[in-house]
Amino acid sequence: MISATYSPEDNKIRLYPSARLDAETYARVKEAGFKWAPKQELFVAPAWSCAREDLALELAGEIEPEEMTLAERAQMKADRLDAIAEKRAAQATAFSRAADELSRAFEFGQPILVGHHSERKARKTQERMHSAMDKAAKAHKAIGYWQYRAEGVEAHANYKNDPKVRARRIKTLLAELRDLQRKLNTAHKALDLWEQITAPEQIKQFLGHSEMHSFNLWSPVDRGEMTPEAAREAAMSGARRVIEGPNLRRWINHTLNRLAYEREMLGDVPRFGGEITPTLLQMFVREHGADKPKGAKLDDDLFSVECDAPLPAHIGKGCSIELSGDEWRDLMQACGYVPPAAKPAKPPILNFKAQSGKVSVINPWRREAEILPQVELTKAEYGKIHSEQRGTRLSTCGNFRVRIAPNPQHEGPRYSAGWAAIVLTDQKQHEIPESVRDMEAAQ
Repeated sequence: MISATYSPEDNKIRLYPSARLDAETYARVKEAGFKWAPKQELFVAPAWSCAREDLALELAGEIEPEEMTLAERAQMKADRLDAIAEKRAAQATAFSRAADELSRAFEFGQPILVGHHSERKARKTQERMHSAMDKAAKAHKAIGYWQYRAEGVEAHANYKNDPKVRARRIKTLLAELRDLQRKLNTAHKALDLWEQITAPEQIKQFLGHSEMHSFNLWSPVDRGEMTPEAAREAAMSGARRVIEGPNLRRWINHTLNRLAYEREMLGDVPRFGGEITPTLLQMFVREHGADKPKGAKLDDDLFSVECDAPLPAHIGKGCSIELSGDEWRDLMQACGYVPPAAKPAKPPILNFKAQSGKVSVINPWRREAEILPQVELTKAEYGKIHSEQRGTRLSTCGNFRVRIAPNPQHEGPRYSAGWAAIVLTDQKQHEIPESVRDMEAAQ
């Protein structure tokens, strides 16, 4: 009898045999990637896959949820490692005690009497003493090693449950979902194109393109071993296998289930309360694998998204979807989508000439104030400076930015020129900011 479990925490399938497996079953389990964990008395796969799930269902009949959590499993392993550390500590104590007892034969500096009948026994005692001391030292060293292993196991379990780590895991799963959905989208678009291409010359032109599901079909047609029509049917059949095959759909559903679990463990997803825009909807469906979505506002409270390929199944059916603003908000919450926060606007770039001819800015590397001289240039002269040497610096007050470049008035090697604040003479001149006036007045 074999029971099987799956844990969404580590994405692993485990097999619990009640007896020793026969040779044929063991070979199949090993070939599928399962490894025997002797301390736990189970077979564990490094990650979920369709083949491993099918094998587990065949052997066990059903796959139950794993009852033991990752933290509990880590605690059991840490306890085993702590027990080993305690065993090594006991061994170190015993070896130290034995070495101490053997060393009593040489108390008060008793030498080994060469040629005496006691020489052989004394040298044997000395060897045993040195051996016990070496074993004690190795055991002491092993104590630290096993304690380090135990701490590492617990730290890893805590790391896996860290909210920031879980958020990064969600991003990784979303990337995997987009890759899977992209394969499905490519197959749909290839099938649509092949249905429109019927002329032999057109078929030859499109053969050999990977996105058309026509691998290794151009050469047989070119050699006359296959007709263009047969190659077209073969390409269409390949695209249909991808679309109608169960494995890709299973991988997509499995990834969605993992996403749902991780989001549930991370906490409730807030419902978006901001303004619904076509751009926002495009970002949302694209993150879940939609192919080149195009958003549109159809009415005051009706928005649509249309794609070249069918939408992801958990988003909608067909190539387009129309929902109201609240319905879009509900769908985004159900999918765990949180719109990115708007980046704060950068302070404006001001073009002015200070009375002192200097301006105080923040050095981005030293995080401290720096006084830069102002240099007047035309827009054309400033444009001739290499783009990597042009930029902006935030003022000390943080209310505005100024253009910077290597000081063009510097005499000497260009690499030794310091930075200068640039004032464009043929562009609108702004009023001197109050912070600059106040700083100049204070000086």
